[in-house]
Amino acid sequence: MSKQQHIDTVREIVKDIKFAMMTTITSEGHLHACPMTTSETSLGAREVWFIGDKTTEAVANISNNPQVNLSYVNQDGKDYVSINGKAELIDDQDKLDELWSPVYNAFYEHGKKDENIQLIKVVPNGAEYWRSGNTVVTAAKMAAAAVQDGKVAESLGENGSVQFD
Repeated sequence: MSKQQHIDTVREIVKDIKFAMMTTITSEGHLHACPMTTSETSLGAREVWFIGDKTTEAVANISNNPQVNLSYVNQDGKDYVSINGKAELIDDQDKLDELWSPVYNAFYEHGKKDENIQLIKVVPNGAEYWRSGNTVVTAAKMAAAAVQDGKVAESLGENGSVQFD
């Protein structure tokens, strides 16, 4: 597959996934993961946007170490994407206006004017994806391999990775 085909596959998998687990690095060097709502994904522009909260551990961690990982899984649990990148804390009212949805009012007491709102832009370095395809077929292949000594399951799906830079 070409680089563009891998990027297209990542784009196809994440396009309808609204939530990601964002993993940051604490000041002690530990990993910390939290669920985040993806506001916008533009892999061509190398941007994944989130609306965060300045009072959270995730934002504090990004301030100290911008390296993050975003993990996505689709609703039926067959396709997975892991995106590594560098997060930036952005103050841009026009971008906030563009990304804002009334659903965020449930999280911010003063709506879009809340002083704790923090835009987070992740610039992807690379991504890896796994597409398992038909779960019934995959389960049958795994079961067949499990009962045959020394046999490993064949073609459990598609796996690929891509560097964006």
